Amino acid sequence: MLSYNELKPGMFFTYEGSLYEVQEANFLRMQQRKPVMKTKLKDLVTGKVKEQSFQMSDQLEEAELDKMKAVFLYENRGQYWFNELGNPKNRFFFTSEQLGIKAQFLKPNTEILVIKWEDKIINIQLPIKMDLKIVEAPPNFKGDTATGGTKTVVLETGAKINVPMFVNENDVVRVNTETGDYVERVDKA
Repeated sequence: MLSYNELKPGMFFTYEGSLYEVQEANFLRMQQRKPVMKTKLKDLVTGKVKEQSFQMSDQLEEAELDKMKAVFLYENRGQYWFNELGNPKNRFFFTSEQLGIKAQFLKPNTEILVIKWEDKIINIQLPIKMDLKIVEAPPNFKGDTATGGTKTVVLETGAKINVPMFVNENDVVRVNTETGDYVERVDKA
C-alpha cells in the first residue's frame, strides 16, 4: 500500500478499479487544514487525464506491472504498430490519442518498453533521450537573437521543437522524450 505522500511523477497505482500514472504531484500544507497531495493523473485504461487530491486517510495500491521489449514498426492512419522484440508475430498498435506526446518521437526500428497490466498491453515507455535528424530549419541571420537565441525546427518524425540558433538542417540532435526539449547537438551536418 502507498501513502498519499509517497506519490511521485512516473509512479503507477490502482485507484477505484483503474490504473493511473502520476504525471504531477505537489504536496500542500495550509494553515489550519489537513495536508493534501494534489496530483495530475493519467488513466492508462481510458487515456483521460484528471486532477485528484489525496489526503492522509487515502490508501493507494501500488500497481504490479510487467514490461517487455518491443520495436516500433510504422504509423498508418493514426495507428502506431509495434511487435514484440524477437517475436514478429506478436503485433499490436496504439492510436495517437493513446500515445499522446510520445507519438511525435517514434521513428521506425526504435526499441521501446511495453507496459503490461493484468496481461493487457496498456502503454509504452520510450528511451528518455533519442537522437533525431532535423529535416527543416529556418536560416540563421547575424544578430538574430531577439527571440532568446532559439528557433523552431522540424524533426524527421514530424515533431517541432525549439533549438539554439547554431543548429541547422540535417544536424542530428538529442531530444528528451518526456519533456520534448532539445538536449544537445550530436552530429553536425
